[in-house]
Order: sequence, then structure tokens, then C-alpha cells
Amino acid sequence: MTQGLNIDQQTQTELEAAAFRRLLNHLQTRTDVQNIDLMNLAGFCRNCLSNWLKDASDERGLGLAKEDLRTHVYGMTYDEWKGRFQREANPDQLRQFAQSPAAKGEHA
Repeated sequence: MTQGLNIDQQTQTELEAAAFRRLLNHLQTRTDVQNIDLMNLAGFCRNCLSNWLKDASDERGLGLAKEDLRTHVYGMTYDEWKGRFQREANPDQLRQFAQSPAAKGEHA
């Protein structure tokens, strides 16, 4: 991953962490963007981010709870986010998703 970067590992980690925090803030602010839209366009969503954090936590033996990590990603509990912001997927969104690699389990 360091290809093209002429920096030490600690600096790279700090830059990546800052970019990740900015991504989380952006997704928490853009509540109009639905997870299905993210999946259709990018092959990942807020749930994927929380799952990746869970995987990293488990790899390090930290035992962090999935729901706590979702709350971290969403900026509120998952149930609260769903109740406030999640809309029913429309037929076009569902069609796009059904045709996407993510629907076949080929997402990150």
C-alpha cells in the first residue's frame, strides 16, 4: 500500500486514520445517502465499514461488540439511524443491487 508514498509506516497509519475519520464524518453528515446507494455505486456501505472494524478488532483480540462499532460508524445506534433516515429501497435500487457483484457476495 505504500507504493508511491515516501513516508514512514507511522505517518502512513496516521494519515489513513485521519482519512477514515473524515469518511465517517462525511457519511454521518450525508444521511440522505442510503446504504443501498453506496452498495450499488461503490460495493460497500456503512455496515461494511463497521464489519471491517469488527474484523480488525477480532484480529487483535479486542472483543469489541458489533453494535458498538456500528454506533461508531453511524454516529448513533443503528436502530436510531434506520428509524430516522433509512428509506424503503425503490425498484430501481433493488434491480441495480440484484445485478451488482455485492449481491453475489463479491463485495469487500
